[in-house]
Amino acid sequence: MENRFITIGEIMMRLTPPNYDKIRVTQTYEASFGGAEANIALALANLGIDSTFFTVVPDNSLGKSAIRMLRSYDVHCSPVILSTPEETPTHRLGTYYLETGFGIRPSQVTYDRKHSAFSEYDFAEYDLRELLSGYTWLHMSGITPALSQNLRKLTIDSMRIAKELGLTVSFDGNFRSTLWTWDEAREFCTMCLPYVDVLFGIEPYHLWRDDNNHELGDYKDNIPMQPTYEEQDEVFKQFVARYPNIKCIGRHVRFAHSGTENSLKAYLWLNGQTYESKLFRFTILDRVGGGDAFASGLIYAMMKNYSPEDIVNFAVASSVIKHTIRGDANITDDAETIRNLMNMNYDIKR
Repeated sequence: MENRFITIGEIMMRLTPPNYDKIRVTQTYEASFGGAEANIALALANLGIDSTFFTVVPDNSLGKSAIRMLRSYDVHCSPVILSTPEETPTHRLGTYYLETGFGIRPSQVTYDRKHSAFSEYDFAEYDLRELLSGYTWLHMSGITPALSQNLRKLTIDSMRIAKELGLTVSFDGNFRSTLWTWDEAREFCTMCLPYVDVLFGIEPYHLWRDDNNHELGDYKDNIPMQPTYEEQDEVFKQFVARYPNIKCIGRHVRFAHSGTENSLKAYLWLNGQTYESKLFRFTILDRVGGGDAFASGLIYAMMKNYSPEDIVNFAVASSVIKHTIRGDANITDDAETIRNLMNMNYDIKR
């Protein structure tokens, strides 16, 4: 069966001061659109995957412009709801402001997304089974449930129904400290794990050493941000022992040398074994969306039945190449370009 991908999430307008300016001094902004799930849908569509995005945007010029951008990259948006002021009283598209870092100064994001149309819409009567029928893969993230209570229900219901329909379900915890607390995120995202086939990242989830005695701690408590192979392998094993439904776990590991120079590598658990990617060092043009590019690269490589070694290296190379592209999403439309980077071939393409 042909791969048919669908994801559910929020798309926002992104406003960025040009030339690395700070918000407090800029007089102009560069406008674009992005959001974790939309970024993944766009990246996969660029690589030729049948890719659909579902969201709610206000029925006005801003909402239509965001959807028009996705359609221009071949993302199917037919399920998207253009809401009325009666359906979403605040009737707004979420926005975020990005101050791009330079040198030792890191990038900084300021959200203005409260009461967006997506978070206000009442999905109680929406037919999720009809929405998801005919697809082979559903992707969700921990950003969506952080936005409102009704979206927490939408997230769980979508994953549950997708499993009933036989879809592969992937989930990225994507913790955002400005949207909910660490404990809230861990509690909810842990509830999602029984429905997950492909997991991105190892947080925010509870992985208690003893479910009856939390004082004994979590298996991840002493894992450093840059774990060794052995440390990462042990955490992966604990996840799949607790949740045998999980078929694959991928995570990328970042080494920040400065605000504009980083290194990335990744770990992958698949078929009972942990794999480690090559290490890539690079200069950053735009870091936002790097994790989404990793996720889209891994999903693409799994859909194309790459070997485990190629899956993890293609995923991290997808993230690396995104760091050289301005905007939220990896707009690379040639898988061979990513494979060349994966093989550390930097020669000019003629």
